[in-house]
Amino acid sequence: MYAAGAHLYSDFVPLLNKTTSAASRATPPALVRLRVALTVFFALDGFIFAGWVVRIPAIKEQTGASASDLGLALLGVSAGAVITMTLTGRLCRRFGSHPVTVACGVLMPLSIALPPLTHSALSLGLVLLVFGAAYGGINVAMNSAAVDLVAAMRRPIMPSFHAAFSLGGMVGAGLGGLIAGSLSPTRHLLGLTVIGLIVTAVAGRALLRLDPPAPPSDAHREDSAPRRLDSRTRGLVIVFGLIALCTAFGEGALADWGALHLEQDLNAHPGLAAAGYSCFALAMTIGRLSGTTLLERLGQTPILVAGGTLAAAGMLLGALAPSVWLALLGFAITGLGLANIFPVAVERAGALAGPSGVATASTLGYGGMLLGPPAIGFMADWFTLPTALTSVAVLAGLAALIGYTTRR
Repeated sequence: MYAAGAHLYSDFVPLLNKTTSAASRATPPALVRLRVALTVFFALDGFIFAGWVVRIPAIKEQTGASASDLGLALLGVSAGAVITMTLTGRLCRRFGSHPVTVACGVLMPLSIALPPLTHSALSLGLVLLVFGAAYGGINVAMNSAAVDLVAAMRRPIMPSFHAAFSLGGMVGAGLGGLIAGSLSPTRHLLGLTVIGLIVTAVAGRALLRLDPPAPPSDAHREDSAPRRLDSRTRGLVIVFGLIALCTAFGEGALADWGALHLEQDLNAHPGLAAAGYSCFALAMTIGRLSGTTLLERLGQTPILVAGGTLAAAGMLLGALAPSVWLALLGFAITGLGLANIFPVAVERAGALAGPSGVATASTLGYGGMLLGPPAIGFMADWFTLPTALTSVAVLAGLAALIGYTTRR
């Protein structure tokens, strides 16, 4: 099924500018319902993750951790996620991506209530292992399910799912900014647990009732059997994973350190500082909502190159700006640039190698997102936080360069 999807998709993309018949065909109701259910899980993932990151400054103060200690604690999220991502690819092949998505959708909101109960960097890191495991698992599982749907619908709709993640992040960060001064982290994150379990109960029930989509009906018989991955295919999967890593590093860095940069270096009010991630998430949401149209009209290489270049320029402004409002503008430009690079990279890896491809690219990509914050913490201790954040611009530029050099 995955080989067929990969073959069909690779043949289909170059023709998107020449024909609109596939895009305009009526979508079967089951695929529409599946798309809605998966979109809800992507939005929930972003909502819960953003709810956590906007309370990091309060958790840092509660635990009395230094920047480097906090970076080590955040490494717990990275370790839990990276370990689980590899395992989740195997679980998806054995049990299916839908049940694994629902299971992780239960674990993630339960684990988000744990960080406010800690009072040291060590205990924080330990509970973040659990949160990271759930976060990594749900991202591999739901991206694998989304890759199946992209192949069945034969349209580059992957950015729309990641737009839901960004929209959820924007809402979660905005809500966190509003209640940061009046509600304790414990009550805030416990509220996210309740919301997450309710949403999972509703969307998960729908998802479990829907079977993974079959390959497109016009798939060639000889393409329907899984093919053995050769070294070139594995190499391409790793390349897409590296592109995802370079851009996701920036998303993780802004999520965990953006608010602290605005508050600490530019003397922003805590509520305004929390809005920094909202600006980033809003811009990313807008970019991803237009991602399908942009991919159909421009193709993948221009999206990768232009997006990486734009993100690099935006992050230089966000990190080095002398005022809060210029920094917020830089965050927004960075969000627009990064918007569609990650979903394109993960979708292509999944189209080439199924859940294994998604797991590999996600491990590299989300590894970059989760390893970025502790790396920024160490660099902030060695240099300054603004200087550390310029590393985001460097990696975004590197993603653009890789995208250009591998265009053929």
